[in-house]
Amino acid sequence: MNTLITIVGPTAIGKTALSIQLAQHFKCDIISCDSRQFYKEMTIGTAVPDTDELNAATHHFIQNRSVFEDYSVGGFEKDALKKLNELFNKKTTQIMVGGSGLYVDAVLKGLDYFPEVTPEIRANLTLELEENGIEFLQEKLQSLDPISSQTIAIDNPHRLIRALEICIGTNKPYSSFINKDKAPRNFTPIKIGLNADREVIYDRINKRVDIMIKNGLLEEAKKLYPNKHLNALQTVGYRELFEYFDGNWTLDFAISEIKKNTRRFAKRQLTWFRKDKSIVWVDYKEELQSILNKI
Repeated sequence: MNTLITIVGPTAIGKTALSIQLAQHFKCDIISCDSRQFYKEMTIGTAVPDTDELNAATHHFIQNRSVFEDYSVGGFEKDALKKLNELFNKKTTQIMVGGSGLYVDAVLKGLDYFPEVTPEIRANLTLELEENGIEFLQEKLQSLDPISSQTIAIDNPHRLIRALEICIGTNKPYSSFINKDKAPRNFTPIKIGLNADREVIYDRINKRVDIMIKNGLLEEAKKLYPNKHLNALQTVGYRELFEYFDGNWTLDFAISEIKKNTRRFAKRQLTWFRKDKSIVWVDYKEELQSILNKI
């Protein structure tokens, strides 16, 4: 029986270290599903495992893409499942690690399928948003798909436009495509969540940001600054420094915003993962043998 042990939890909690310990114990590989660590130009700001960590176990999907490439969660789902099939032929236990909840779910459960719709629909909806405001689109969704208007984050323009473009492009409610049967997986998932008191998490985040700045995050962001419009760079740690390079913020304020926004990101991660009742939560300092017993 194939088993995929997945380590989740907030940023800076110690997922990488635990995944390496488990990979060494089970003599297997590690699938990374951190959507920020795919990109080879983003090393410091995404806390990519260092050379010693990468050498301690075989990792996949670490810095295997460029920020200039389009890479979706659907693409990752296909690539990860293909790699897992190869790895399970060698060893029936494998490790996956990451804090990107959507990417974890894509591998473990599969994504909802949506038909392709013409780009003009999104362009028109974006124009309507600019001209008429978000309430106008919220009312439109209420009319076209009352279920989705109650279940999605309608205060999020991106989510709102996504639901509307499917409604308009398919003449079917967005909600009609949700939670359909997914392709079965050829493995049993075991999910371990690392956690700590909020003060501990926040302190670890603040210290990690200070280390990133010391290790050259400013220089790394400066190189990427000419391409700040790219989707991969719309992320914490880079976006704030681009504001500094634009002359809008001081460096000290930008760094404080990186810390604040990373703390908010950690809170969102925990909110996402806590919805999954199958995750077994352990303290970030828990001994390896105790975690192995739970597995």
